[in-house]
Amino acid sequence: MSAISKVFLMLLRQNKSNLDSNEIMLGAKATFPLIVGAIPFGILFGTLAAPSGLSVAATIAMSVFVFAGSAQFISLGLLAAGAPLEVIVATTFVVNLRHALYAANLVPHVRKLSQKWRIAIGFGLTDETFAAVTSRMVEGDIKDFRSLYLGSWLAMYGNWILCTIIGILLGELIPDMTQWGLDFAMVVTFIGMVAPHLIPRKNAHAQMISASACWIAVLVAAVVSVLAADMPNKLGLMAAALAGLTSGMLFVRFYKPAASSKSIAADNPDLKANNQGANNG
Repeated sequence: MSAISKVFLMLLRQNKSNLDSNEIMLGAKATFPLIVGAIPFGILFGTLAAPSGLSVAATIAMSVFVFAGSAQFISLGLLAAGAPLEVIVATTFVVNLRHALYAANLVPHVRKLSQKWRIAIGFGLTDETFAAVTSRMVEGDIKDFRSLYLGSWLAMYGNWILCTIIGILLGELIPDMTQWGLDFAMVVTFIGMVAPHLIPRKNAHAQMISASACWIAVLVAAVVSVLAADMPNKLGLMAAALAGLTSGMLFVRFYKPAASSKSIAADNPDLKANNQGANNG
């Protein structure tokens, strides 16, 4: 069990009476559709590990300690190619830089939490958990952020380790699973994460602006990802993410009439929380 997992379990025991079991279940429930898409991805990682030169123990340890799907896949490819350790670490760092953008969005919600909770939340930050938690944040009826996040984290973490083990077993029984195209499931999962943010949940001005900004961010990121596909060390991924994020933020900043900014923030709890965080900072 990783040190971070022990920290999470310790926090769970210490805060058991303060955690909201209903929010924990809601966090797991909101993450479940994304878990379905991640299952083939996790199994595929388990099947690829042995041909890439990783032992069974090292494969499971990577899922337990690293817990970063895309970075783990890239590490396997680099290991198979005989890349030096510093290249693997640097490439993994660049691929996971997008998590810095996720973390910046969550700052207003973790600002008052203890250092142990922040470390544990940082370790549990994945694309799926961020998507599930932010979706609930937009709905604006979160009673306990820690409980919601914990439910999503536990669901994703348990699923990833279990699927890794299943993949290891299937890889020994069924050869050439890598030819089945299971990796496409992750592409579908990412599309599923983004799609709900492109449709306003209600006919409100703030929701329309938010959806429009997401559309612009998606289109800009898509164009930049194609143009920057040849950048070394997967830097094109980060360039596309930054370009999409910047374009979306600029649209919100310059389109939103100054006079209605307060009403827009009141309609959008997520935006309101970010504004409060910025003001407090």
